[in-house]
Amino acid sequence: MFLGALGASLLIAFHTRIPDRLGLGLLVDNAAPWFGLLIPVLLLAALVSRSKTSLVVLLVPILTWVAAFGPGIIPLSWTAPEAAAQTLVLASQNIKAGTGAAAQSAVELAADGSDVIALQELDADSANNVTDSLGAAYPHHFVVGTVGVWSKYPLEGSRSLDLGLGWKRALRTQVVTRNGEIRLYVIHAASARPNDHIDRDVMLDELAATVETDPQKQVIALGDFNATSTDRSFARISSVLKEPNQDDGLFGFTWPRDPFGMMRLDHVLVRGLEVTSNTNVPAGISDHLAVRATVNLPEG
Repeated sequence: MFLGALGASLLIAFHTRIPDRLGLGLLVDNAAPWFGLLIPVLLLAALVSRSKTSLVVLLVPILTWVAAFGPGIIPLSWTAPEAAAQTLVLASQNIKAGTGAAAQSAVELAADGSDVIALQELDADSANNVTDSLGAAYPHHFVVGTVGVWSKYPLEGSRSLDLGLGWKRALRTQVVTRNGEIRLYVIHAASARPNDHIDRDVMLDELAATVETDPQKQVIALGDFNATSTDRSFARISSVLKEPNQDDGLFGFTWPRDPFGMMRLDHVLVRGLEVTSNTNVPAGISDHLAVRATVNLPEG
C-alpha cells in the first residue's frame, strides 16, 4: 500500500521528468490527470486491509493530485469578472478533414454568437464554403494552409507562420475592434504520436518564442495545439500566455467528441485580457468539440 501510494504520488508530481523514450513521456504527460483514478483503487485496497495507516498514507496521492490539478479545475464562473459593455466572442474548432462539414461548423458557431471564428484542417473547397456560408455577416477573413479565421471586425496585417516547419499551419492577424486592437494567433499544430512529435514540439516552441517577443499587449492564441496542458512541450507557451479555467470547472476535454472526451487538445490562451467565459460547444460533425471564449474589450 505504501509503495503504491508513493508511486502514484511521484507519477502525478513528476510525470514530466520521465524520459521520453519510445514515446513514454508523451503518453504519461497527456494521461497525467487520469492518474487520479489510481486513488480509488488504493482506497479499496486500504479498506480491504482495514489498516488505518493505509488510509493516512492515501492522503499523500490525494493531496498531490489536488495540488497539481485542483487550481485548474475550479469553475471560472466562480471568479470571472463581470462582462464589460463591449466584449469579443471567439470560437475555434478542428473541423476534421474530409467530413465536408466545415461550413456547418462555422454556421453553428456563428449562430452561437461568435464574433471571430477560427477553423483548422481546412482545404481550399471547405474554406470557400465557409466564406460563402457566413456571407456578409463575416466580411473579413484570412486563410492559409489548413487554418483560417473569419471575423465581424476588420483584420489587419494578416500573415502566415510556418513556425519552423517550412509549411504553413498557423497565422497571425490583428483584430481591429471599436475598443482597440487584439493580436490573434491561430495554430494547427503538427500531429503528436508516441514516436513522432518533434514537428509539434518545434511549432509550440516557435509559437512561444514569437508571442514572447510580440510587443502587442492584448494577445490571444487559439486552435488545435495537439497537446494537453500537462504535456511538457506545452510548458513554454503556457508561461507566456494563460489558459482560463472552464466555466463549469473540470478539464474541458475536447477530444474525442464521442463517446466522451479524454484530452484537451484545443485551447484558448490569452495575455492582457479579462476572460469572462470559456467553454466547449459541439459544432458540425467533427471529432473535436469547439472551444469558445468571451473576453472583455479594453475601454476605448
